[in-house]
Amino acid sequence: PVFGPDGEVEAVAGTTRDVTEIKESERRKDEFLATLAHELRNPLAPIRNSIHALSLNAKGNAAISQVCDMVERQVSHMVRLVDDLMEISRISRGVIELRRALTTLDTIVRSAVDTSTPLIVAAKHTLIVELPPESISLYGDGVRLAQVIANVLNNAAKYTDHGGHILLRAELEGPELVIRVRDNGIGIAANMLPLIFDMFVQVKNASSHTHGGLGIGLSLVKHLVEMHGGSLSATSAGAGLGSEFCIRLPCVVQQTDTSVPSPEGSELPEVKKRVLIVDDNEDAASSLALLIVRLGSEVQVANNGADALALMNSFRPDVALLDLGMPGITGFDIATQAKRTASMEHIKLIALTGWGQPEDRERTRAAGFDYHLVKPAALSELQKLLSSLA
Repeated sequence: PVFGPDGEVEAVAGTTRDVTEIKESERRKDEFLATLAHELRNPLAPIRNSIHALSLNAKGNAAISQVCDMVERQVSHMVRLVDDLMEISRISRGVIELRRALTTLDTIVRSAVDTSTPLIVAAKHTLIVELPPESISLYGDGVRLAQVIANVLNNAAKYTDHGGHILLRAELEGPELVIRVRDNGIGIAANMLPLIFDMFVQVKNASSHTHGGLGIGLSLVKHLVEMHGGSLSATSAGAGLGSEFCIRLPCVVQQTDTSVPSPEGSELPEVKKRVLIVDDNEDAASSLALLIVRLGSEVQVANNGADALALMNSFRPDVALLDLGMPGITGFDIATQAKRTASMEHIKLIALTGWGQPEDRERTRAAGFDYHLVKPAALSELQKLLSSLA
């Protein structure tokens, strides 16, 4: 440090260089994580497509349905790990945004429980949910809040031996909504309690179970809760004595109307469209085609840009699902050509890609794409989007 006559620091040697190096390191890390996410999502896409297609043909066959459910759970787990990596990177850079709206506690909890049910059922746990009799409204990002509760439920399911008990209880305490998730699992040692919300920290004990994960879920959850103006804490009587996570959120309003929207039916309407699928990954393209045909659409497949442009003229699709990073003529090139050609202007363009960063979505929007889906897209997401297109 260089000190002035009054004793104050005027300059610190190497500061500018160090800051530049840190920023460059952060940039390289973010690029690596984005590339890793893209490369992992690409092989997951045909696996998920194939499982969805197989499950549509497995009605009445319990054995096949059981295998489909098992593989789908594992694919979903892989997708969550990839998403967690990207989420924590975005939060650390302060670029994540909440989509706030008025929502209800019941809606959030139902979504979270639906997400966590496969893991809870697989471990043969008993889950009890206790909610206030009145409807509670919150102003926040319903998807993110459901993600918070689901993550804590998943954590309880992973760190509780088979056949355990998990309690999710929500209640009003003054202006706050307090959500507690309690389990009778392996517990948390006193020396670990201050650390469990740190990045890459996992509870270690004498249990023989392998719990997996990257150790970033609770850090991500804590950030999301704090972004909503709330707090997250954990308590445990010690190893082997279970644990409790407490989520505190500001409550907007207490309603007397206890009615909630009915859950969507398991059967979504048929999709009768002419669909062009363009992907240089033949497994991804063919598995997606098989799935969309089962939904009731007419489908053509192209594995390169030249064939895609030819089919746009001859097949005249209603919708084109385009991979972006193909050799030669890319998905961006196809979109540009389609928007400039009168005979193709009617085609709805959907980017289906392993790239899911905000800047990637901005690029597809600027290129003329109507929608952006990240691989591996869920069946319900595809079906709803295709059904909604006029």
